[in-house]
Amino acid sequence: MSKSAAAPKVGLVSLGCPKALVDSERIVTQLKAEGYEISPDYAGADVVVVNTCGFLDSARAESLEAIGEALNENGKVIVTGCLGATPDLILEQYPSVLAVTGPHRYEQVMTAVHEVVPPRHDPFVDLVPAAGVKLTPRHYAYLKISEGCNHRCSFCIIPHLRGDLVSRPVDEVLREAEALVNGGVRELLVISQDTSAYGVDLRHKGAEWRGRERRAHMTDLAEGLGELGAWVRLHYVYPYPHVDDVIPLMAEGKVLPYLDIPFQHASPRVLKAMRRPGNQEKVLNRLSAWRRDVPEIAIRSTFIVGFPGETDEDFEELLAFLGEARLDRVGCFRYEAVEGAPANDLPDAVPEAVKEERWHRFMAVQQEISMAKLDEKIGRRMTVIVDEIDDEDGAICRSYADAPEIDGNVLIEEPARRLRPGEIVEVEIAEAGEYDLWGRMV
Repeated sequence: MSKSAAAPKVGLVSLGCPKALVDSERIVTQLKAEGYEISPDYAGADVVVVNTCGFLDSARAESLEAIGEALNENGKVIVTGCLGATPDLILEQYPSVLAVTGPHRYEQVMTAVHEVVPPRHDPFVDLVPAAGVKLTPRHYAYLKISEGCNHRCSFCIIPHLRGDLVSRPVDEVLREAEALVNGGVRELLVISQDTSAYGVDLRHKGAEWRGRERRAHMTDLAEGLGELGAWVRLHYVYPYPHVDDVIPLMAEGKVLPYLDIPFQHASPRVLKAMRRPGNQEKVLNRLSAWRRDVPEIAIRSTFIVGFPGETDEDFEELLAFLGEARLDRVGCFRYEAVEGAPANDLPDAVPEAVKEERWHRFMAVQQEISMAKLDEKIGRRMTVIVDEIDDEDGAICRSYADAPEIDGNVLIEEPARRLRPGEIVEVEIAEAGEYDLWGRMV
C-alpha cells in the first residue's frame, strides 16, 4: 500500500478572525509534520477538527452550526478555538464530540487526534516547509506576535476566552518572519489583539537577531521586519504615544504606510461606557501629524453603533468625527450583546430599528469620504501586489492601502504581460469606484 493511501486524514474547518487562522495553520503544520494528510472533504477524513469563533453570539451560532454539520457528515469531531473555552455549551448541544479544547491549545488538539487515529510518520518522506503550512496564498502570511489582551472593554470577552497578554519573544517572531520571506512570502500582516502592547508582559526583554539586540517592543519589531524586504502591514494598533515612533519607518519605506486602529466610537461618554481610551481632539491632532509626515498614510478603523446608552447626540458626534478624520477604510458593526460581556448590564439599550438606521447613516457618510479619497488617486502611480489572475477581471491586486479580505482591490483588466500571484508591479490609476480602483501597467 502506498504511503499516500496509508496516511491518516484529518479534515479542518477554520472559522473566525486571522488570529484563529494562524492557530489553524499551526495545527495543520503539526499534523503534516506527523505524517497526516489534510482531507478536502468530510467523507475522506478519519476525524474532523473544527476551529471555532466565540466572540459574538452570531459567531457562536455559526460555530455550533459548523460542529453540527461536521458531526452529521463525518461523525468524529474535535472542537477547538474560542468557543472551546466554554465546553459545557458545546457538550450540552453535541455530547458526541470527541474532545473540546480552548484557543491555541495545539498539544491538546494533537493528543485528541492521536487518540482517534494514530500517526503513521515516515521522517524520510513526510516533509514540512521550514515556514510551516500556510492557509493563505503563498505570497502573504499572517504573523501573530502575541496571544490574549490586557484590556477590559465592556463589550468584549476576548480576555475570558484567550487570557491576558502573552507576547512571543522578539527573536522568535523575527526568525519566523525571516523563514516566511525565505519561503516566498512577499507581505507580512502583523496581528494580535493589541499590537501596540506587544512585549509589555515581557517588560520589553531584548534578544539578539541578525547581530543586533532587539527589544520586544512594537517599534523594534517593526524596524526588524522592515529589514526583510517584504511588505509589512500593522493591524490592531491602539493609538498609544509610541505609535508615533513607527511613522518614520513608514516615511523610510520600511513599513507600509497603513495602520489598522479600532477607534470604536468618538463620543467620550460612549467610550467611557465601553472602557476604551479616547480623546477625539487628541486623535484628530495625531492623524494630522501623521499625514504631515507621511501624506499617503492609509488609516483603517472599526466602529460600533447602537451601544447601550448611545444617544442621538453621541451618534451625531461620531458622524462629525468621521467628517473630520476622513479615514480611508472603515468597518461598522451594529452593537450585538455578547454572553458574559459587562456591557450587557448597561441601561438604555438601543432599539434594533434605531441601530439599523444609524448604521445606514454611518455607512452613507463614510462611503462619500471613501469615494472622494479614491477619486484623488486617479492619475497617480501606485505599487500593487498581485493576488490572483481572473479570466474575466484580469489581475486582481492590492495597494499598500488594502489589506486582504477586508479592504478594496486594484484591478488590471488587460495586463501588458502575463502576471503571477505575489508579483509586485507599478500601475497608473485610471478609474475609481466605491471601494476599488482600476489601473493600467506602466
